[in-house]
Amino acid sequence: MSTSYTETVWTSHDGLHLFARVYEGPGPSAKTVLCLHGLTRNSRDFEDLAPHLQDRFRVIVPDVRGRGRSARDPNPQNYQPAIYLQDMLGLMDTLGAARASIIGTSMGGLLAMMMGVGHRERVAAMVLNDMGPEVDPTGLDRIKGYAGRLPPPKNWDDAIAQTHSMFGSAWPNLSADRWATLTRRAYRENENGVVAVDADPMIGEVLRAAPAAAANLWPFWKALRGIPMLAIRGARSDILSAATFAKMKAENPELIQLEVTQRGHAPMLDEPECLAAIDAFLAQTQ
Repeated sequence: MSTSYTETVWTSHDGLHLFARVYEGPGPSAKTVLCLHGLTRNSRDFEDLAPHLQDRFRVIVPDVRGRGRSARDPNPQNYQPAIYLQDMLGLMDTLGAARASIIGTSMGGLLAMMMGVGHRERVAAMVLNDMGPEVDPTGLDRIKGYAGRLPPPKNWDDAIAQTHSMFGSAWPNLSADRWATLTRRAYRENENGVVAVDADPMIGEVLRAAPAAAANLWPFWKALRGIPMLAIRGARSDILSAATFAKMKAENPELIQLEVTQRGHAPMLDEPECLAAIDAFLAQTQ
């Protein structure tokens, strides 16, 4: 299995330099998959999935502005889904991807739904990873509690402990080596050897300043009918409730669903059942 990728930087509509990895597919006619990460995450979350897919697809994996190797925005009010969506459309245009299947985790799933509603012609299919048209306030409050507020870890061991404290219940039974790998995806060591979360702390401040009432996205959901969709839910999720997951299917009977045991928010998409479901889904929709 190939694991090669190129790195690209493009400039957003407002002048930020944004970063993406591009895992080139088997040839110029390969269909495109666009992988979108969660709120305080980055492109490294797809280090397992992207190489798995690239033997069949061209896989584009960006760092959303303010995360990873994309520039941090001097105006934190731009940390908004509508701006992120504009960035992703610009990336697709830059790379000549007129249409793509979108795999979105958490916030990335929200962006996928927004693209499907506002730019339907750009979306071939979508995989929603632990995200739907209604967000459980329990999980949202949990994320508001830590986003941008984590104390700086003293070293990598401290960062691993911090990661385990946040995600231990969502990702049980992982090996010590796996926890170390997952931590290095979410943190970065600077030139002075200081380890920190690889995302702008202001992202959390903007989230906490947003209106307390969650947006009603069920009209979005109805507008997405007809787009092939696979929805994945962690059985322990505190973001996508079992009731919302069931309602998603009731309102869109064509929806394909997978619930992943021993996972909360969010499945990592390296789980065998996730890989099998994504493979089968993309084979049918491409």
